Amino acid sequence: MNLCDRNDIQNLLARHGFRFAKSLGQNFLIEDWVPRDIAEACIVDKQTGVLEIGPGIGPLTQQLARRAAKVVSVELDRRLYPILAETMADFDNFTLVPGDIMKCDLKALVAEHFDGLRPILCANLPYQITTPVLTACVESGCFDSLTVLIQKEVAQRICAKPGTADYGAFTLLMQYYTEPELLFTVPNTCFLPSPKVTSAVIHCPVRKAPPVEVVSEAALWRTVRAGFALRRKTLVNSLQTGWPLPKEQLTQILTDCGLRPDIRGERLSLEDYARLANALSAINP
Repeated sequence: MNLCDRNDIQNLLARHGFRFAKSLGQNFLIEDWVPRDIAEACIVDKQTGVLEIGPGIGPLTQQLARRAAKVVSVELDRRLYPILAETMADFDNFTLVPGDIMKCDLKALVAEHFDGLRPILCANLPYQITTPVLTACVESGCFDSLTVLIQKEVAQRICAKPGTADYGAFTLLMQYYTEPELLFTVPNTCFLPSPKVTSAVIHCPVRKAPPVEVVSEAALWRTVRAGFALRRKTLVNSLQTGWPLPKEQLTQILTDCGLRPDIRGERLSLEDYARLANALSAINP
């Protein structure tokens, strides 16, 4: 059975009485080069344990199981369990974990299943949970790398440079914890049903240490969130949403950090935000 062949997929789903649930963001791959290239891109070997989110009927899961020591897939939709039991029957290194990834303890999950293995994340993520899932994964500190198929616009946002329209707080979060690289795009014609957007595969090796030094990570993210709170306003005005200091004092802090008083938040690099956060936390801890 070819899990990326439209006819085989439809026959499999019909046999199990499965219908797509739009609310779950289900879009199954129908081009076999996509799961193959994703599995190759995540740099997996027999010393690797892979956490997959939303395996669907298992096309990427099979590719990963052929390469990894172990694959653990978290799936919310109970209707897919008997389908995966069929499509993954030949792989004894596959484990299905029923449940909602947003309610899982990632550290506990990795510790339970990947002892002695290099843990990575690889998944065709449902669009609607991309940001919270990636945020939870990088903040958990559990993974060596993240390789995901996501909406192209989100991938571009993660890789964005300062001063561009895509650049934002999520950009800085991902670039603080990882070194993201957009590898290739995936047309909407590669899915069943076909989504309205183009997708992309992004590979994010997790940094061994942060690229900037901060007195407090909490102060850094407080500053970043405030810096993007009012995108059409100057940074001084935007910062007041998170740091309720007099405008004159904030202006002086910006100047002391080597930043123009009229600069906007989207112009600052991660290094700029780190320097600013350190200055702000020193005055208002």
